Amino acid sequence: MAEAEGGSDKKASGVESLKDKGNEQFKAGNFLKAAALYTQAIKQDPQNPTLYSNRAAAFLQLVKLSKALADAETTITLNPKWEKGYFRKGCILEAMDQYDDALTAFQTALQYNPKSVEVSRKMKKISQLARDKKRAEEVEKMRSNVDLAKHLDELKSEMSGKCGSEECDYVFSFLVETMEAAVKSWHETSKVEARVCFLLDKEKTDTEKYAPAVNIDKAFESPDTHRNCFPFLRQYAEDSFSRAACLVTPKSIMSYPQVWKGQGSRKWKHGQQDGFFVQFEAPFLRKLWFIPSSTELGQTLCRDPEDLDISAHELIPRLFKEKSSKS
Repeated sequence: MAEAEGGSDKKASGVESLKDKGNEQFKAGNFLKAAALYTQAIKQDPQNPTLYSNRAAAFLQLVKLSKALADAETTITLNPKWEKGYFRKGCILEAMDQYDDALTAFQTALQYNPKSVEVSRKMKKISQLARDKKRAEEVEKMRSNVDLAKHLDELKSEMSGKCGSEECDYVFSFLVETMEAAVKSWHETSKVEARVCFLLDKEKTDTEKYAPAVNIDKAFESPDTHRNCFPFLRQYAEDSFSRAACLVTPKSIMSYPQVWKGQGSRKWKHGQQDGFFVQFEAPFLRKLWFIPSSTELGQTLCRDPEDLDISAHELIPRLFKEKSSKS
């Protein structure tokens, strides 16, 4: 018995020595050496939860997350009432961006050590990270799932009352596609090109001469450039047999007209956010929207289009001769 006890003490001493050396290497930032020393100790004492907990911490620092998680789980199995195993697991799940599962692990740790300031601090941090992650996913969903048609139901009804069903669908699709392309461009680059898109007539338009879009980036530099641009656009619409047109321009490039600085009936009611304008022109209908933009969690996000009174805020005068009834 004396020899057996002596051998056991010697083994325990060796394990403790390896653990202490591992701890020294860990504190020095030598995580790979620390993990190797803990592994040697585990081979001598495979039922010691402290060794697995320490190695889990080393693997976490080495970003060997699967190995770290396995060691944390073993720690819990060997000592299910020790909060350290759950704390290790929570830290590793946090590194994996699995915030809900991490929070559950920290909550269990707190049950076994309710006075732990470290665990309470982690829970507060993880709760905020989980909220931020959820919001980031919502923002990304809004950025990727652009669907402006749902905001224009009333407009489509108004269109159908002014033109035939086939014409209405054709023109409405053109407007929606133009607006959605602008929103996607804004999301990807935080800008849109100032241009007028024309819905050309498939049968009448000479497509070698007339393009479906005209850049107008200089149109809003001054009253003179604005005044000179409009007659060209009106003539272009007429000569190209366009059935509708859609002007898109960022607010930031507009020196004239600054429609957001009007007074009285022209007073701007939509805040000072950045964004872009969309002005729709057709012989039977004219509409104007402002699409505001904001930044959330580092991502550019377009808000819902805001209807503007085109008689008070028009960017350019009417492009087409007015047609008030179905033809």
